This record gives sequence, structure tokens and C-alpha cells, in this order.
Amino acid sequence: MRIADSLVEKLLFNSGNFSKEQITELRAQEAAEKRPLQDLVIKNNLLSEKELTKLYADEIEIPFVELNGRDIKHDVLKLLPERIARQYSAIVFDVDPDGIQLLAMQDPDDIQALNFLQKQLGTNLKVHITTSSLLQSALDQYRGNISSELTKVIAGDDQPEEIDDVSEDDVAEDSPVAQTVNIIIEYGVKSGASDIHIEPREDFVVVRYRIDGMLREANKLPRKLLGALVSRIKILSNLKIDEHRAPQDGRFKIEISGLVYALRVSTLPILDGEKVVMRILNESTKPAEFNELGFWGEALNDLKHAITQPHGMILVTGPTGSGKSTTLFSVLSVLNTPNVNISTVEDPIEYHVVGANQVQVNNQAGMTFTNGLRALLRQDPNIIMVGEIRDSETADLAVQAALTGHLVFSTLHTNNAATCLPRLLDMGIEPFLIASTVRVVVAQRLVRRLCAVCRETVTPDASMLGQLIKTFRIDLHGGLVRMHELEKAALNDSIGKSSTSKGADTNELSSTPTTINRFFKAHDGGCASCNHTGFKGRIGIYEVLNNSPALQTLIVGNTISEKIQEAAVQEGMLSMQLDGLIKALRGQTTLEEVLRVTSQE
Repeated sequence: MRIADSLVEKLLFNSGNFSKEQITELRAQEAAEKRPLQDLVIKNNLLSEKELTKLYADEIEIPFVELNGRDIKHDVLKLLPERIARQYSAIVFDVDPDGIQLLAMQDPDDIQALNFLQKQLGTNLKVHITTSSLLQSALDQYRGNISSELTKVIAGDDQPEEIDDVSEDDVAEDSPVAQTVNIIIEYGVKSGASDIHIEPREDFVVVRYRIDGMLREANKLPRKLLGALVSRIKILSNLKIDEHRAPQDGRFKIEISGLVYALRVSTLPILDGEKVVMRILNESTKPAEFNELGFWGEALNDLKHAITQPHGMILVTGPTGSGKSTTLFSVLSVLNTPNVNISTVEDPIEYHVVGANQVQVNNQAGMTFTNGLRALLRQDPNIIMVGEIRDSETADLAVQAALTGHLVFSTLHTNNAATCLPRLLDMGIEPFLIASTVRVVVAQRLVRRLCAVCRETVTPDASMLGQLIKTFRIDLHGGLVRMHELEKAALNDSIGKSSTSKGADTNELSSTPTTINRFFKAHDGGCASCNHTGFKGRIGIYEVLNNSPALQTLIVGNTISEKIQEAAVQEGMLSMQLDGLIKALRGQTTLEEVLRVTSQE
């Protein structure tokens, strides 16, 4: 679908979210880069492809449909042959009770395509518009599952018997091994996986995907494919194919369903051969809004206030895989305007921030976090992001940068928000410097989000009530579980605020709970919407410690982290566990998920 530049300008202006100055800047960029205005709007993350298509749909008065390929019945899909569907970028996604076929097209203004489709399907059609990426994802439903696809490619093909016996033909662009790698990656992308594991075993090769934080085995391949598979991935990643004894790291990009994905590759020699892990990063993704990540209430207000300060330090803490990079990506995207200089030093660069100056750590070349940060300070930055504070020298430079008029973002590996402050003390930072520079500390974990289609309610049993009493410090009265007054007030306040705030989850509890007598659980066997897992996506649980004057006094006095945590809670900070409990009551996740990721606290 190609929208005329003049119409894109009209859509932006009529939406009310863009000023004349912004549109003028876009027009200037369009003239300089000689790219369509539609592409620039999406590239600059001003609107997502879906948002722009919705505006266009309203303008041409054709309904927009958000296709979910998994919801399309197989017999409905087959009403239009795959060859024609792909040629004309169209798909039949449903048939209504009156027998009208619902057709989704990428470009409903294509009269030639519409005429042909009417001849193929008849005139009993209702045309909808959808995005290119949603349509491509739906078209992939014509294909089978990963097992059947891989079987078609591998069956009858002669592969090298020895792990090192790999010729150029084995890994060529059109070879079965190359097709196998493409299928493995495509399946990972379409499954929403964050990582792909290709693991050698004694007699076979296991392919596993990390989906919503959990590893799932997808297929077993013949052992004889290992050498060619690893070599093909190394070629894509520009790694040494003849090096099998040392770990290697690389990166490559691939386009799937109209979206660009970066794959970060790591190889590791293990007992049975070379293992490969590929991290999937969607470079076409628009940064998530804070409420989409799971921020709300006072935590959201504290974070928004801190990032609008002219200087200071904002720290994000949590273990590997807890979503720290995603949170920082969203924060930097909010602050990313033409009148500020954003510079980052990262290891590795996970998200590409358009307009920011991002530096990759390279220890062999002397580009460490410390040296990179020192260099950035000479580049006239307004906002600095250091991927991780690992040592006292980096910590000292970050604090000095925050003191001298820069807004500094970084991450630390600590269990909760309060522990982050003594960690800086351990690195040799003076207490008064910590107190005066740190604005907020965000601690976070990721929990699996319940499928809103098939989730079920559950009444807490005695075992669960006992766990609640122990973990969340709540009391039993009259057979019902009641929270301490402060926590109950926080819960009531949060539900009240979130139910009226923009972007609130429409599936939240409609009434304010004063007792804990209902939770939600995943439906056994799930449904088609969640790929029969009961969960769909992940959401963050957070605690945002606002460094108030009272807490600054405690920090200067070298107070232990437990006392700082208690004082922050007394001032209204919600702990991660309480935040998770509230989200479990809302039906966004399960209590078991919250306990799983916070049990070490």
C-alpha cells in the first residue's frame, strides 16, 4: 500500500497529534532523503504501520482489520488459493452468517486486483484493509508447522556424514541447509520467540525456542546436519567457519513478512559439537508506551518526572532477561527529539534508536564502557546511556557526568531497587554524591501475561492463602484475606486510577477489591489465540524508588538497604511483589508467575 505524500500530510494534521512544525520538518527530511513521507513517519516511530493504516482506513471509509492468522479457519483460508493470495496481497479471513466472504487486502484501491478477486470468489465480498506485516503473517498460515516444513526440505537430501565435511554447495544460498536455517528463523519470529537454541546432542540436533521466557523444544534434526547448519549461520554472521574450538559472536539481519529483524549470534563449543544461540531483535518495532510495559500509578508518575529533569541519574536494575534494555529503549525514544544529543555506549547494541549516537563496546580495540563513556563526555551530549555499570571507574564517570549537567541512564545487577544504592557505595562512590545524583531506581522482572481470551478465575485454597500471608504480609479475618491498610489503600488507589487512565487494560477488575478472594489462571490447553499455552506475551512488574529528601538522608548516613526499602515503602513505593499481586488480581498474570520471578527477594 502506497499512500500519497499529500494524503499522509493530511492524515497527520487531522489526527491532532502533530504540529505544523513537525510536518514541515518531515517534509524537509523527505526532500533531503528522497523517501516517501509514509516511510519516514514509520521509520521515525512517529506512527506505527498499524496506526497509519487505521487513519488511512478511516479516510477512505474501508474497515480496518487486525488479522490474527491463527484465528483463520483452514477451510476459510483455502477459499482463495495461496498463489493468488500472495500475488494480489489478499486473504479471506472469515465468512459471516449471511455467507459474505470477508476479504482483507493490503491495497483496496488496486482495482485490477479487486476485479480479479471478484471473478475468483464472486461478488459476495466485504473488503477490509490491513497492514502489510499482518497480511504477511496471515499468509504464512498456508504453510505447515515447523516439523512438516523441515521434513519437506530434509527428506531425500544427501548431507555430509562428518561434522567437518562441509562443502560450499552444502551452505549455498539455495541449498536445503540454507532453507532449513530460514525455516528455523521464520518459525521463531512467528512464534514470538526471543531466542533460538540449536543444540548438538550425541545422536541428533535439538532446536528450542525461548517464548515468553520459557524454553520449548520444537524439533529434532539429524545429527549429520549440524556442521552445515552451523557453517551456514556463521557465513550469515560473518564468522570464521573453520574455527570450532573458540566461542564467536556475530550479527546479521533478515526480512520476514515485511519487517526487519536483527539476529545476534553466539557460538559455543560444547561436548557434542558447536551450540548456536540466536537472539531475535525486531528492528521495525515501535517503542512500547510505558503503560504497555506495565507502569502505572505513582511509579509511572515518578519515572516520567525523573526523565524530564535536566540532569541526574536514572538506574534500572534486574537480572539478565528482565527487560531492562526494553525499558531504556522506550525511555530514550520518549526523549529523542531533534534538539537533544543522545549518546550511548552498549554491549551489545540491542535496539537501534533513530537519531541517537550508539557506540558498541569492543574490549579488544580498547573501547570499554569506561573509555567509551569518557569519549562520549567530549561529544557534547545532553543524554547519556551506559549499558551497564560494571566497575568503580565507570560508576565514578557516570556520577560525574550526572553532576555536570547530563541526564545519565544505566543498569545494575541487583535484586531490588534499594540494594542498588549500597552497590554504588561498594564501588567507591561517596554517599553524598549518590544522594544528590540518583533521581529514581527502577527494579523490574518479567512475568508471562495471561491470555485474555481463555483465562479462568480461581478461588484461593488454603495453600495459596498461606503463601499469600507469608509472602505479602497479609492477615486473615473472618475467613477472608485482607491486606495491611497501607497496601490495601495502594491497591484500591491503583485500580481506581488505572480504570480511568488512558490506555488502561479493559480486562481489569471493574470493582475495587477489598478482599483477596479471586485470582486468575491459565486455561488448561489454552486456545488458538495463545497457541494453546494459556499465556500470550509478557508484562513487567516494577518497583520505582523515588530518591526523596528523606531517603537521601538515609543514604548519606550509610543506612543498610533493608532500611532504605522500608522507608521507600512507607512513602508509598509498591514493591515488585505487590505490583505483581495487583496485576494478578487484575487478571494480567497469575500469582504463580509473580512468585516464580520474585521468590528470591
